Amino acid sequence: MKIHVDDYRVEEGAKVRLSKRPTDVKKYYKSNKEYEALLADHVDALRKLQPVLYADDRHALLIIFQAMDAAGKDGAIKHVMSGVNPQGCLVYSFKHPGPEALQHDFLWKAARLLPERGHIGIFNRSYYEDVLIVRVHPELLRAENLPDEALDHGRRVWEKRYRSIRDFERHLHDNGTRIVKFFLHLSKEEQRRRFLSRLDEPDKNWKFNEGDLKERGHWDDYMKAYEACLSETSLKRSPWYVVPADDKKNARLIISRVLIETLEAIPMSYPKVDPERREALAKYRQMLEAEKE
Repeated sequence: MKIHVDDYRVEEGAKVRLSKRPTDVKKYYKSNKEYEALLADHVDALRKLQPVLYADDRHALLIIFQAMDAAGKDGAIKHVMSGVNPQGCLVYSFKHPGPEALQHDFLWKAARLLPERGHIGIFNRSYYEDVLIVRVHPELLRAENLPDEALDHGRRVWEKRYRSIRDFERHLHDNGTRIVKFFLHLSKEEQRRRFLSRLDEPDKNWKFNEGDLKERGHWDDYMKAYEACLSETSLKRSPWYVVPADDKKNARLIISRVLIETLEAIPMSYPKVDPERREALAKYRQMLEAEKE
C-alpha cells in the first residue's frame, strides 16, 4: 500500500485538532517480513541520497522530532537513519536548558547546533520545547530571567515565540537549510502500555523515569500546547507531519517516506566535471597506469 505523505502533513494556516487525527492507521505492511523489506528499501534510498547532498554541498537538512514520552523518537531515529553515513549526520538531544543557555534567547542553542551545508542534523526534541513544556509549566519562564517586555501577559508570550520560530525557519530555508518536523502522535492508552513494559521488562527499567508520570498528568494541557504549536508553525517550506505513533513500525515507514521525498525535492546533484578537468583526470590516470610498467 502506497504511503501518501500529504495525509499526515499540516498545511500552513490549518487549525490542528489532535483528537481528530488518528494515533493508529491501517498498516502499510502485511507481516514483519514485509515491514523489514519495506524499511530496508527506504533506508537504502536514504543511503543513496545522502552522499548527493554531501557532494552538492549547497543545502542542509534539519529533522526535528517532538512527542510525548515513550512515543518512539529514539527508535525512529535509530531504525530510519541506520543506513546514513554518520560522518554526514549528527543527532542532538535537547535536555533541560543549563545556565549558559538560560543566559541567551530560546533559539540560541539551536542556532549553534544547525547542520552544515551538505549535512543532516537531527534534533531529538528542540527549541519547540519552549512553546510546549514551558507553556504547560509557565513558571519555567522565571528561570530565563527575561525582561518585562519579553513576557507581556497571557497569550502574547507564545504568539511572539511562534513568530520568532517562523522567522527563524524562513531564514534557514532562504539560506539552504531544509526543515522537516515530525510530531509522533501517541495515544494516552498506548503510552500507559509502554510505561508498563518499561516497568515489567528488566532491560527496559532504565528507561523509566517517575517524572514521566508527573508529565502524563498534564496530558490535556500538552495536547492543547501541541495543537497551538502545530497550527502556528507549520509552514509550506518547513512543515509539520503528525505521524500516528501507536504502531512503531508503521510510524517508521511514514517517517522514512517523508524524508525520501524531502531529499528528492532538493535541487542537488553530484558536481559536474568540465572538459578541462576531465582532460586532467585522464592524464592522472595515465600516470597511475604507467606505474605498473
